[in-house]
Amino acid sequence: MTLLSDTLRLRPFRAAIFDMDGTLLDTEAVFRDIVYDVCTDLGFEMTDDVHRSMVGSSHERTSQLLIEAYGVAFPYSLFDEKCRVIMRERSHSGVPVKAGAREFVTELRERGIPTAVATSSRNPHAAHHLGAAGLLDLFETVVTRDDVVHPKPHPEPYLIAAKRLRIEPAACLALEDSHAGVHAAHAAGMQTIMVPDLVDPDAQIAALGIQVVRNLTLVHHAAFPRD
Repeated sequence: MTLLSDTLRLRPFRAAIFDMDGTLLDTEAVFRDIVYDVCTDLGFEMTDDVHRSMVGSSHERTSQLLIEAYGVAFPYSLFDEKCRVIMRERSHSGVPVKAGAREFVTELRERGIPTAVATSSRNPHAAHHLGAAGLLDLFETVVTRDDVVHPKPHPEPYLIAAKRLRIEPAACLALEDSHAGVHAAHAAGMQTIMVPDLVDPDAQIAALGIQVVRNLTLVHHAAFPRD
């Protein structure tokens, strides 16, 4: 299904809340390669369908998906540990930032519009990666898996981010790359934009009326039009 557009209509907003992996950070492709390699090392064959189902999922949901796919013998704790170690090693030289992300967040701050991150990653991972990318100090707050009872696709991460920013959810702009994240932000009542990374929008995204664009630069220019 093709929903991508090069045009975007934004309502006025008073805060912006970003997903992290795949939206701010260009890390999903790196993590995909790690997932395939670690599964092979553990004697399991990762598939594109299983991997796509994992994108944007919490730690608990990923565990559930892998056990459903490979059975209760799948060593999720070992898999998770190996993936985290390799990811940290590969990020020592820096974490790549998605096109347009730094420029957009910087202008939001310059205009006095508060910003936050709402991620399914745990706090150590989020702090390390945002710090390595040079983005951590650009956000007023970062909501991680450690801060919520219910992770995405539940709206709690986005509702907590809005509460911390002291902005009503309806006045927030949410930027997401995954299905779970889009559903979470939409359920929170936010103006939600999908910027796909590894996972394309589907019929459910279309049914929600979510606008889908190819990069954050387009969102940036829609928010602050140039003459």
